[in-house]
Amino acid sequence: MILVLTGPTGSGKSEMALALAQAVGGEIVNADAFQVYEGLTIATSAPSKAMQAEVPHHLYAFVPLTEGYDIHRYQKDCRAAIDEILSRGKTPILVGGSGLYLRSALYDYDLTLDVSSADMAPYEGLSEEGLHEELRKRDPAEAAKIPYQNRRRVYRALQICLAAKTSKTALLAAQKHEPIAPTRFFALSKERSELYPLLDARVEGMFASGLLEETLPLIRKYGMGAPAFRAIGVKELFPYVEGVLSLAEAKRLIKEDTRHYAKRQETFFRHQFPLEYVSGLAELLEKVTP
Repeated sequence: MILVLTGPTGSGKSEMALALAQAVGGEIVNADAFQVYEGLTIATSAPSKAMQAEVPHHLYAFVPLTEGYDIHRYQKDCRAAIDEILSRGKTPILVGGSGLYLRSALYDYDLTLDVSSADMAPYEGLSEEGLHEELRKRDPAEAAKIPYQNRRRVYRALQICLAAKTSKTALLAAQKHEPIAPTRFFALSKERSELYPLLDARVEGMFASGLLEETLPLIRKYGMGAPAFRAIGVKELFPYVEGVLSLAEAKRLIKEDTRHYAKRQETFFRHQFPLEYVSGLAELLEKVTP
């Protein structure tokens, strides 16, 4: 049995996963797109070294900041970790809020499509709205899921449509909709009136814990183009580094982006996974332990 613990960012998944792993003899597997990177413990709210010493943790802080990492690599790495954990009679517990990473690892996602065959030259110069409109023409359902401002995801979805000569929605519909192994999906349930103050407090805590001391030397060393620096909590600091925004304004932007991201996560999870909602650790343990 595979267990998944997901939910919006800042909802307390890492701490709850640790207690769950201790209760069921489990090992934790990262399902957060940015916690795979080295050097961003504070920015990504990755489990501390002390937490990782309590039970085995897999796929954390192993990718260089300047190296790209995507669902193709994650599918391979995560499935290998799951198989290895199961082979020792332990329970894999996937923890994180990156929905596409979870789906790629646990569902029949065919990631062999060669998207490089798509001719993207006619679309490179389009505005964000124009690029989104091109996707909408080819795949209205997928376009409805992605805000036009998220150019990277819109571009990728359009690239898939052109390479496959069909919509991404049609490709997914042709795949199996059952997990690759028996899996239970749990999600932390919090009202936004409760979650948003927690998110704001989390951002304040990141700064108090040394966010600037962690990130600014890395930005100076690697520039602003490193793949890891797309993480919320890093990219919003770029205008501050450039002198365009004050620190207070950058902090406000991080809080705003974090709340927007949490809202998108909740929508994705609700439509993509057979979730069992839990309010806290006691309810979760009641569901998974005899």
